Amino acid sequence: WSKGPDARFSMINARAETVAEKPAYRGAFRHRPCLVPADGFFEWKVGGKDGKQPYFFSMRSGTSIAFAGLWEHWIGAGGDEIESFTIIVTDANECVAPVHARMPVILRPVDYPLWLGETDRPDRERLALLRPFPSDDMCAWPVSRKVNSPANDSPDLIVELVA
Repeated sequence: WSKGPDARFSMINARAETVAEKPAYRGAFRHRPCLVPADGFFEWKVGGKDGKQPYFFSMRSGTSIAFAGLWEHWIGAGGDEIESFTIIVTDANECVAPVHARMPVILRPVDYPLWLGETDRPDRERLALLRPFPSDDMCAWPVSRKVNSPANDSPDLIVELVA
């Protein structure tokens, strides 16, 4: 969510509470919703003797998920076209809360048409989707700190750490 390639101005997360009103997201909320597919997400628990411990969160069923997102299209100063997106975040559910205060909004497949604007429904119904996902449907486990570097990209990053 950037007007240029400078990562200092990146807005990777949009808060569910203000996404429909903030000038940065208001237009995209109304006209450019998207789904961000994933197998899960990482959060870091701060504290303890070793500092930050990453955790992987996913569906208990092992199915893929889709985050509520918004996309945007920019023309950069040099005329370059930039397409970017942001993930909408909300308060953490009971599964995520011990690790982090916020979590991505996870949508159920039945809600995709409403989120994507495929139904003629008011914005307030779309806003109602931006809530914590039921914690009973989720699971989490600690993973290797190798996830802290973008240079690492392999399936073993989501393998549970064994004490």
